Parts: sequence; structure tokens; C-alpha cells
Amino acid sequence: MPELPEIELYLHALEPRVVDRTLERVRIRSPLLLRTYDPPLREIEGRTVRGLRRIGKRIVFAFDDALFAVVHLMIAGRLQWKPTGASIPGKVGQAAFDFDGGTLLLVEPGTKKRASLHIVRGEAALAGHDRGGIEPLDADLPAFRDALLRENRTLKRALTDPRILSGIGNAHSDEILLEAKLSPIKRTHRLTEQEVERLYGATRRSLREWIGILRDEAGETFPTKVTAFHPRMAAHGKYGQPCPQCGAPIQRIVYAANETNYCAVCQTGGKLLADRALSRLLGQDWPRSLEELEERLEG
Repeated sequence: MPELPEIELYLHALEPRVVDRTLERVRIRSPLLLRTYDPPLREIEGRTVRGLRRIGKRIVFAFDDALFAVVHLMIAGRLQWKPTGASIPGKVGQAAFDFDGGTLLLVEPGTKKRASLHIVRGEAALAGHDRGGIEPLDADLPAFRDALLRENRTLKRALTDPRILSGIGNAHSDEILLEAKLSPIKRTHRLTEQEVERLYGATRRSLREWIGILRDEAGETFPTKVTAFHPRMAAHGKYGQPCPQCGAPIQRIVYAANETNYCAVCQTGGKLLADRALSRLLGQDWPRSLEELEERLEG
């Protein structure tokens, strides 16, 4: 699933292509994509995009008269920029947004179509798509501390819960926790003040670094390979490979559809997190998948 850095990459690429451009037509292939009927879809056709926003992992297109189109890519949804009038690809194609300078395609490989499009009017209606988590790059340390300690959660769960922190998912939480040298299953209420400060700093550094990396790689082109894994990641998806900080092999926890990668040396004092107590803990504190969590919050 695209997370905060990947959504920021999309916004960076979309800004010169769609802002102050007219959305001439919207073509929808999948009937499951559009989740609203009032205002009708035609209300945004023929209008100029006045700005772009990010709400968590959602992309917002702003139009005049307080109209907004909210796109949630969910797990597999991706965006492609094509010449004006490009056809919607079979099987994976969900929709096409035809601008006066090109066509934005929304594609979603796989059999489960979970991406969504909402058309809403007014700031209050738009705010309904905000799950309440603080923006980690905007929040100061006291706000970060208050959000983190509001409930006694595992750090992995706290970082990925959109009601606590906005825009962080499975991949970037692994990177943040490795940089902070904190265990993914440590409880938030057991953090020292120094650990809270370390996590705050690591969260902001890691997210900003990844925004920069992704933008540098894409350059002026529209990004074509936006995934939940990047070869330059230090922990996520690197099971069995050496930790870049200490050289020990990266370990993993697998629970249902979740996989968490961590370094036992850097994060857990050398302890492997693989006993029955851990499984019970995960069952109590984690959703069976982050995908299921997003679907529950979407409802």
C-alpha cells in the first residue's frame, strides 16, 4: 500500500500536470470504485483542479465551490499518467481522468478491487475522510507524545494506526523502528521519555528521507513503480539479509497477512520474537491485516 512518502511522491508528480488544468471527463470501468452518488460524478467534470491535498493515504483533488474528489488507492491501486484519451487497460483498469494535458489512469491489479473514489462537497464532508491521526511531519514533540501514549499499544500497532498517526503503514513503520532501535512489540506505556524523543526524531527523519529518495529517483517523470517495498530499505522486506547498522540478519514476525521485519541485535537486545506469548500478543493488539483495518475504517 502506498504510504505517506509514496502519496507525497504522487502529489509532487501530479501538481504540474493537473493543478490549474481542466478535468474534462471521468471514465469509470469498475462500478465498485465510486462510493458516493451526491454530488454526482458529473459535478467535477469540466472543472479546474485548484489544488491537491493528502489526507492520510488518500489523495484529494480540490475544485471550486468546495468540491473534492478523494482517491484511496488501498493495497494495490496505482496511478499512471498517459496521453490524453488513453484507453483504460483491461482487467486492471479502474478509471481514467481525462485532463486537457493528459489522462490519469487508476489501475488495480488483482481480483480484489478495494480502491475507492468519493465525491464530496464542503470541508466538513472532506474531514469525514480524516481518521484522526496526527500528521507526523507537522506535529511537535508534545503532540506526538500525547497521540502515542493515548492508548497502551505495541509500537508497531501505534505507528500504523491511522487514528494515532496519519499515513504510516507496514513498510515505513519497519524502517522507523529500526532507525529508532526500538522493538516493534514494546508497549507505548513502557517507553521512557528518551525513547519517545528518539522515536519522534526517527519518524520524522525516515519519512523525510524517503520523500527525498523517491522524488530524486522519479525526477520529472511520472512514477511508474510505486510499491510498498524499495530495494534501499534497511529492514522492510529484508528478511535474512544483513542489518545495515550492525550486520546481523534481519528477522521477521509473520502474523496472518502481516509481516514485520526487525533486527534482533539493534531492536530487541538479541531476542528473537517468535514464541507463543508473542502470538497471543499479536492476536490481541494487531488486526489480522492492515488491509482489514483500512477496510473497517473505510466503512
